[in-house]
Amino acid sequence: MDVTSDLLRGVRARGSLFGSSTLSPPWSLHFVDGAPLTLCTALTGAGWIVPEGHPPERLGRHDTIVVRGPTTFTFVDEPGSTAEPVACGQHCATPEQGGTRHRLGWHDPGEGGGDDRGATTLVVGAYPVHGEISRSLLEALPVVLRVDAGDTGDPVLDHLASEVARDEPGQQVVLDRLLDWMLVCTLRTWLDRPGGHPPAWWTAQKDPVVGHALRLLHTEPAAPWTVGELARRTGVSRSTLAKRFADLLGEPPLAYLTRWRMTLAADLLVEQESSTVAHVARAVGYTDPFAFSVAFKRLRGTSPSEFRRMAEARPAADQTGGELRRAASATH
Repeated sequence: MDVTSDLLRGVRARGSLFGSSTLSPPWSLHFVDGAPLTLCTALTGAGWIVPEGHPPERLGRHDTIVVRGPTTFTFVDEPGSTAEPVACGQHCATPEQGGTRHRLGWHDPGEGGGDDRGATTLVVGAYPVHGEISRSLLEALPVVLRVDAGDTGDPVLDHLASEVARDEPGQQVVLDRLLDWMLVCTLRTWLDRPGGHPPAWWTAQKDPVVGHALRLLHTEPAAPWTVGELARRTGVSRSTLAKRFADLLGEPPLAYLTRWRMTLAADLLVEQESSTVAHVARAVGYTDPFAFSVAFKRLRGTSPSEFRRMAEARPAADQTGGELRRAASATH
């Protein structure tokens, strides 16, 4: 298991979070759910993503923009555009008002002539983010990130365009998985962008020594690691491992391990309500529940039991980023 795979563990598309809309100008779709992550991409045509409080971003064919919640955003044909009122969920009617036709719902991108006829097919995937692990990913992302057409996600978009046109059993599962694939491709391309400033955990994974050490810690977090054993498994001296690890990640290997174990434990305390604190302690490598509780409180500011009580007291919507609701509106 690598760091990125761990951080993406709780980020998954789910059935009703997928939407496809094919539109002819003018339009203005307001996405108000503020999902933790919302991926927007155009299969055909173009438009503008206007995040609340941020400059408009043009979305051309096969461009992808990810908006991090709770920021809401609008998808318009042009900045300042006005359009007839349209409200939609996952499947929508096709109203014709004032001579302007809006088609929303499943649509074959090949119909209507594609880009040369001015139609725009928007695909949106909204992602809940579950747990402390995946929140570490959110903290590394800006409110708005974009990846232009031509990156490794283009083949995924070709598959998406083909699948959206189908109506076969199991389609929703395929679409969910394609959106997950698209999100990973988009994030990897953005993190690797020239001139970017990726988080330390992303850069460190590519170091032959530290990257190997990180994979070991994430694959076997409960193992009785020492710096000596970790150095032996990575094939370098203790001093070499300690220096390279601290240089790239800003902390010693065992300090990183402790912090990662407490992140894992925080999710286990919430997800496994029937598990005792002692059981959670053993799951993350502590044979002594008291030592685990001390480490947890030192890093989290509260005891494991109190952390669990506070999590249970929060509304379910707060833990998942809220019920993901879609509303699209336009004004004429």
